Amino acid sequence: MAPSMLTLALLAGNVDRALPAGPGPVTNPLKGYAPYVDAIKDTTIPFTMVYHDASWAELEPERGVWKFDEWAARTMRAAPSRDKRAILRVYVDYPNRKPGGIPQWLLDSGVKTTAYSDYGGGLAPDYADPKFRSGIKRLIAEMGRRWNKDPQVAFIQIGLLGFWGEWHTYPRTELFAPAIVQKEVIDAMRAAFPDKPLMARNAADYVGQQTWLGFHDDMIPEDTLGPEEWKFLPTLRASGRENNWKIAPTGGEMVPGAAKRWLGEGWATTLQAVRDTHFSWIGPYCPLLETGDATFKARAIELSQKSGYQFRLTRVRHAGRVAPSGGLNVQVEGMNEGVAPMYGHWPVRIAVLDASGAEVGGGRSPSDPFSWLPGKFFFGAKFPAPKTPGHYRIALGLIDPWTQRSAVRFANPLPVENGWTILSEFDVRR
Repeated sequence: MAPSMLTLALLAGNVDRALPAGPGPVTNPLKGYAPYVDAIKDTTIPFTMVYHDASWAELEPERGVWKFDEWAARTMRAAPSRDKRAILRVYVDYPNRKPGGIPQWLLDSGVKTTAYSDYGGGLAPDYADPKFRSGIKRLIAEMGRRWNKDPQVAFIQIGLLGFWGEWHTYPRTELFAPAIVQKEVIDAMRAAFPDKPLMARNAADYVGQQTWLGFHDDMIPEDTLGPEEWKFLPTLRASGRENNWKIAPTGGEMVPGAAKRWLGEGWATTLQAVRDTHFSWIGPYCPLLETGDATFKARAIELSQKSGYQFRLTRVRHAGRVAPSGGLNVQVEGMNEGVAPMYGHWPVRIAVLDASGAEVGGGRSPSDPFSWLPGKFFFGAKFPAPKTPGHYRIALGLIDPWTQRSAVRFANPLPVENGWTILSEFDVRR
């Protein structure tokens, strides 16, 4: 049998290997679908995140008595959510949901409410009341203490104000929070969550001044592209926030109940909306909450693939033969074929595996996948080779801080062992 090009490269003392391209995985961490887990109808399409909302009343049923652990035990820590990352939103006023989101102790303190009948009806609090304002800031601080460092929590939506926590009370605009309260909530959330990506529903007023903030469009693609100035992308552009996706995620909900339309005759619009807004995730309503024909399922898979990042590795370079404990320099090139970066500062590790698949060396690259915007990226690592002569393999892993395991899959038909993607091989010789 003729020797392979890789074998010839090893014999020559160096490797410069073009890596084969393949289809992207259906999903990956921190992208794709984030459904309500109790509403899923299609269980065959994988997903890595789930969506949970919580009311203020659930989290603080008595003043200063926090029930975060109890809430988490029956939601994000319970099966089937416990092995999925969570996208969270806390609300105060959720139309047509009983019991309401306002804690009884806050009502008993004298905070006034206004009844409304829109969207099934509810009670809107007086957001300007000093007792509401001080209470909501205490709640936000506690949210930060509980969730800012929680590795299961992927993203936090600002929430809290307006119907469903979506920062509007349309058509009852007079019920919404005044500007000073909006500013207090944004500033408090920023202070409480220095380590988590935050997302707001729209980019109006003070929200639109935040260069660090992500956004969620809860009517994609119907209310996304414009040309109406009130739609999602035009409002981002009007406030100068259309490039915030480079530092914080954009995502949100598909038009509730309309997946078959937007994966049917509206398919081209859906793809354009994901592309133009750099959408990374879709939920809680998403195609997983429906069943359909073969075309619907194929497009549901494609939509998950095309949301967020998709990393394809294109080339690896390294010495093909090194001395025991000698220096090994591995350089990798790749392409983000997706629409957004990966919104997580995950360690990039290049590992050395022996014949059994055990990790016997390697090193961490200084590169951060959060910086891998759509287009080409490069990274590498330098580390000593194993002391023992032999034949070894070079593998790549993006290490999940939650599980401490390599978790990201690439758009390459490369072997994967114990989560490691095998890139190449080399020899240690005296």
